[in-house]
Amino acid sequence: MEKTILTREGYDKLMEELQYLKGKKRIEVAEQLNVARSHGDLRENAEYDAAKEAKKHLETQIAKLEMKLSHARIVDPSELPQDKAYLGAKLEVQNMESKDKFIYTLVAPDEVDFAAGKISVTSPIGKGLLGKAPGDITEIVIPAGKVKLEVLRFVRD
Repeated sequence: MEKTILTREGYDKLMEELQYLKGKKRIEVAEQLNVARSHGDLRENAEYDAAKEAKKHLETQIAKLEMKLSHARIVDPSELPQDKAYLGAKLEVQNMESKDKFIYTLVAPDEVDFAAGKISVTSPIGKGLLGKAPGDITEIVIPAGKVKLEVLRFVRD
């Protein structure tokens, strides 16, 4: 399996999700199975079939997360060059046409949260910003056409 590259925050978030699925969610699904079993004949029990399917789906999710985390490589942004945009970099950019400004954090695909400004390094904008420094202008092809962005600065928290 391919390595999953994550920031510490992303790794911790996936680990938290795994603990939830293995704990509280497993208990909920087991209770659903028990309730469905108590309704009698299992051959014609749609509720039991649905509960079994939910358990199967849950166990698949758990297995995928465990595999992903076991192959994870945590990247420490402080170990990366600070003069260019790499995984974990937080930067302010300006759309050259509209003059709108945005702050993006470049993250691994598993950490995307567009509402929080976290974009994947594999997305068109993320790819277009990788390796860029303040003052650089990049033209990026996106589904809606092209966008020209200028990297204004790195944002340090």
